[in-house]
Amino acid sequence: MTEITRATLHDADEVARLFDLYRQFYECEPDYPLAQRFITERLRNDESIVFVARQADQSVGFVQLYPSFCSVEAIRIFILYDLFVDASVRNAGIGRDLMNRASDYCRSEGARRVDLLTAHSNAAGQHLYESLGYEKTNQDFFAYSLAL
Repeated sequence: MTEITRATLHDADEVARLFDLYRQFYECEPDYPLAQRFITERLRNDESIVFVARQADQSVGFVQLYPSFCSVEAIRIFILYDLFVDASVRNAGIGRDLMNRASDYCRSEGARRVDLLTAHSNAAGQHLYESLGYEKTNQDFFAYSLAL
């Protein structure tokens, strides 16, 4: 059975282990110290909301959200930036459970929308998101980024 709870500083090391694997999935070099520092700072500063999935006291997945706003619609939104499930337990519904827990949380916080981006090559993620009612919106906007 999978248990999903909101992560605290006590969970930072386990979430960081998964976060490092997540970054490797996106072709980053392994760097646990960086992952641990990043996750610890987000949790310590209350800058993100992280839910962690556990099976038999082992952390097997996480989802990370950032609170934000949509100025045009004048509403509170959340940006779902990270979703990862350990390869050993994929296709067991854990990603779906994490996504549902995240959207339930966002609703409880008065958010009107959850936004996310995914790689064009992430067919499994796209299938999951669309099965949960997410709609592609990238036809109307271009994404830009400025490295600082």
